[in-house]
Amino acid sequence: IINRSSGGTANDYDAPIQESLELLYRTAETKAEDPDEVFLALSDLEKLMKKKRKAEPSTTPADMLANLDGNWRLVFTTGTAEKQKKSGKVNYFPLNAQQGFDTSTNPMKISNGIYLGDFAVLKFFGDFDFNQSNCKVEFDFDEIVVLGFKIALPKGKAAEIGSTLELGSSNNVDLIENDKRPFFNWISADEQIATARGGGGGLALWKRVVEDDEVEDFE
Repeated sequence: IINRSSGGTANDYDAPIQESLELLYRTAETKAEDPDEVFLALSDLEKLMKKKRKAEPSTTPADMLANLDGNWRLVFTTGTAEKQKKSGKVNYFPLNAQQGFDTSTNPMKISNGIYLGDFAVLKFFGDFDFNQSNCKVEFDFDEIVVLGFKIALPKGKAAEIGSTLELGSSNNVDLIENDKRPFFNWISADEQIATARGGGGGLALWKRVVEDDEVEDFE
């Protein structure tokens, strides 16, 4: 895990970044913070991290990618812009949904699953790219495991399944049809939490899965 300070150099973003993070740390631990405050903290953090990335382009994206490695449980999501229009904001996520990133391989690997306890009921596997200039993660899944049975997926099928189950945006289907990949615009990742804005426009907060509790994500 990489955690850099500004090295004593004064700036106008590190202190407010930490303020937003402190609220999000509490949110990840307790799920008791006011959802509107969580939304504001995510929105503020997104703006501030863009500023930090512009001011520190040689370290901020690289640190974020290094910290992204591991497993993450979804804690809070505003839902896609499409879903917000239909049913309002989605707040604390009720299911055990986990994403995993392995940055040590080429190509880098990603997984996304729904768990009952430690058992993955449904799990997607694929690869991802990380754009160092804007911290954009582009990904696609080519394999699914359902109740322990592995099935190869044709191009775009994972996006269709995800949209149907409301695990992903319908925008992902459109992207695939136009020879593009689904994506997240990553905001932050550290030793405790990760945050991002999805391709469907929603903001999300994940909590790092403690190593002792992790299940095997990559084969």
